[in-house]
Amino acid sequence: MREYQTKNQVVWFDEQLLREDPSQAFDVDFWQQNDAIIGSAEGRGTTWFIQTQTMQAALRHYRRGGLFGKLVSDSYWFTGWQETRSYAEFQLLKTLADAGVHVPKPIAARAIKSGLTYRADLLSEKIAHAEDLVGVLQRREMSAEEYYRVGVEIAKMHHVQVNHTDLNIHNLLLDRDGQVWVIDFDKCYHQDGTDWQQNNLDRLLRSFVKEKNKRSIHWQEAHFSPLLEGYQQYK
Repeated sequence: MREYQTKNQVVWFDEQLLREDPSQAFDVDFWQQNDAIIGSAEGRGTTWFIQTQTMQAALRHYRRGGLFGKLVSDSYWFTGWQETRSYAEFQLLKTLADAGVHVPKPIAARAIKSGLTYRADLLSEKIAHAEDLVGVLQRREMSAEEYYRVGVEIAKMHHVQVNHTDLNIHNLLLDRDGQVWVIDFDKCYHQDGTDWQQNNLDRLLRSFVKEKNKRSIHWQEAHFSPLLEGYQQYK
């Protein structure tokens, strides 16, 4: 990892993955001028999909959710560069990717300090030809083998002692080759021990139930069994 720093901002980046100027990597206008914007998605804000020199990437600006987010949309209390959310997620993704967990490769992260607060951005790999499990299950049932692979990937993440505090079926992707990917590690962290791991699985089960009630996805509670089997077999 390399670092680019000015008076009020720091950019951390992987020089093997980012060949463009790191000072411009988070400027949407820069990518537009180079005809590199290939799409976008709306969530708390706009995620821009970009074709870099090395891969397709997703550019995301950190935004707050909930009621407080309506008052302070994208500012966070600054306690140090390495305490910023962008740096934390960049490092966590790198650790997971290096350990063989299927997560987006981190390309670059940025934090900009303004007074006592900062704003942040992350540039990471866009997983090609992938869809979240909500989208998959709206169209069809998943096979037992696919659920099994979901469980394996979660177990691999837990083996690295990473607590995914928002593990739900929006944050699990399935690509056209049947590979499972885990995404969105904002506010996730390393945690010792194992007591917390069941909470991740419980949260995931609740998300299946919630989406079943909300969207009538092709899912039954019995489908969680092969997922748990994959999880236990890897563990």
